[in-house]
Amino acid sequence: MRKKTLITVLLAATVAATGMLPAAVLAAPAESAKAKKAKAAKKGKKKPATRAAPAAASDYYTGEFVNFNQWQEVRAFTDDMVARHGFTRPELEALMGNVRYLDSVVQLVKPAPPGKPKNWTAYSNRFIEPIRIAAGVRFWNENADTLARAEALYGVPAEILAGVIGVETIYGRDTGRFRVIDTLTTLAFAYPLAPNRDARMAFFRGELEATLLYARQTGIDPQSLQGSFAGAVGLPQFMPSNILKYGVDFDGDGHIDLRNSTADAIGSVASFLVGHGWQREQPGQIVYPATVSPARAWERHADGSLEAKFRPEDLTAAGVVTTSTLPSGMFYGLVDLQNGSEPTEYWVASNNFYTITQYNRSYFYAMSVIELGRAIRLARPVP
Repeated sequence: MRKKTLITVLLAATVAATGMLPAAVLAAPAESAKAKKAKAAKKGKKKPATRAAPAAASDYYTGEFVNFNQWQEVRAFTDDMVARHGFTRPELEALMGNVRYLDSVVQLVKPAPPGKPKNWTAYSNRFIEPIRIAAGVRFWNENADTLARAEALYGVPAEILAGVIGVETIYGRDTGRFRVIDTLTTLAFAYPLAPNRDARMAFFRGELEATLLYARQTGIDPQSLQGSFAGAVGLPQFMPSNILKYGVDFDGDGHIDLRNSTADAIGSVASFLVGHGWQREQPGQIVYPATVSPARAWERHADGSLEAKFRPEDLTAAGVVTTSTLPSGMFYGLVDLQNGSEPTEYWVASNNFYTITQYNRSYFYAMSVIELGRAIRLARPVP
């Protein structure tokens, strides 16, 4: 399998040098041994740490050698970085000469096979569980002052900040074992065939650009950055462009370090949420349990939108009933959490719920953040 993958990638490099579509994308290779290893590694557990140091240099997936400097699109990217950002061609060519193609990430970004129904209960059980809750209690206790300071400054509750970091990496326990430069280069120039392939490649080229800028600004070697199979970095799993936009030096040491500083991670998550519309003064709850009428007039409101756009009276008229009165003068949305063959859960969500979906565009994700944060708060000893 390894030999087949290597042949496919070398063909990709040859074809890409002529400007044609890379062969590695035209004929997506079968899952390599490294891809299987990457998936299996996700099940492993590492010792929890409040300050999670990056893995040792040998503790990442090394991938296959490809001479990316021969690829026409890579050469164009290099030209653009030289022209717009003042990098030198030799330094970028030397860097690209060390980049490895990661077939495993190509496999991991492919969409799941269709047909399997969504199941909120199964999804939430992965995150709202005793190990993660206990780790969250320790994290909150060890960083109580920092969480309180972030809540006071940004208006984002400590339980939401703890929920995000817990869902993302179990408080730094699992921040990823892929070199970010390898991941982003692979996805920027050899993304698998998909209807949105061009848009995704453009996105990852932007993230590769942001990685190089971030590394230069902070004086780190871009090859030292490790992260997820999508290129996300650190305790809060920020994409590199979001580090540049929303990263905060919350511990005041002069550097934004989301890999090692829990304070920077906490402040940066709060900064991100505020930057995406978190409302400090929003009254009431983030979500409200709801029931829906058998008449199904409410269905037009359960449209999968990531925006609060309905008034309370609109939802009431459609047959949506909440267990408590919704604050007036605000907009809401109807969230449906499908449960496979079991009944769907319905919630009425406020603006701040949809702000969390900007971190990960999923109702399941946002609700897991809320529920994990709540579980951690309730599990903490009462002062």
